[in-house]
Amino acid sequence: MLEIRPLHPGDSLAELTALLHKAYARLGALGLNYTAVDQDEAATARRVAGGHCLVARVQGVLAGTVLLQPTYAQNDCAYFTQPGVAALHQFAVDPARQGQGVGRALMAAGEDWARANGFRELALDTAEPATHLVTLYRSLGYEPVSHVQWPGKVYRSVVLSKRLGGAGA
Repeated sequence: MLEIRPLHPGDSLAELTALLHKAYARLGALGLNYTAVDQDEAATARRVAGGHCLVARVQGVLAGTVLLQPTYAQNDCAYFTQPGVAALHQFAVDPARQGQGVGRALMAAGEDWARANGFRELALDTAEPATHLVTLYRSLGYEPVSHVQWPGKVYRSVVLSKRLGGAGA
């Protein structure tokens, strides 16, 4: 049984960090230095404190996560500072659960959160060389809108966005 809910204060950040490492290992092996490849527990805590973190559990076991961030006042990616645009980050699904609908359910829950909070658009970014992820996001209705070169990253990211119906549309 799949449960998607907000991260609770008592949830283990060590467990969440381990999930991120496992889910991002393939990207790290490709030479893509995503933050989640090797972030420590303190970085996970800082990142989730800045947004709305959702977790997916299957039969009580952590299977995925996504972090939603309201519009930024300042950001290296100007697209994320536009009024009405929320950002989706730190999307991860345990490799053993990929292809079972966990990721799609997390993405849908993230879109629901954005709509419920008055956002008209949800944007995300991923490394251009991670073409499998660009393809996935496009299949979910996200379209390329910009690019960003994050400080310290060895790749350029493509920014993709999806216009949301409902509140704030």
